[in-house]
Amino acid sequence: MFELTFDHYTIKVKSLNLSTQFYGQIMGLPEIENRTQKEYIRWFSLGNGSELHVVEGPVDTISTTIGIHLALRLVDFDAFLTRLKSNDIQIHNSKGKPQSYTTRADGVRQVYFQDPDGYWIEVNEAGLQSS
Repeated sequence: MFELTFDHYTIKVKSLNLSTQFYGQIMGLPEIENRTQKEYIRWFSLGNGSELHVVEGPVDTISTTIGIHLALRLVDFDAFLTRLKSNDIQIHNSKGKPQSYTTRADGVRQVYFQDPDGYWIEVNEAGLQSS
């Protein structure tokens, strides 16, 4: 059988500069070499060999919903919430309601928010709590 593993996720954005600032400075994703060498594309590491590719271009036909989102996990959830708030990024619960983060039944905290083009992102602390 096949042994598929995650490689990358690509999003189309209106402004490459704005999105690069968001994913690099606010999200803290390290920018990596764009092996396509195309000026309208930037690449970011998602860790473990996975990447986010940000491509500038027409976004008129793109529609987003909280049900389809990029989910990332981290260790210092509280510090990340502080960063979002200090950058005036509206946080939402898992239902898309502006308010606070959600705590799942298993105790994992998760927060949802949108990037400059409206793509939904979830950040959580899944698998990172001590037993």
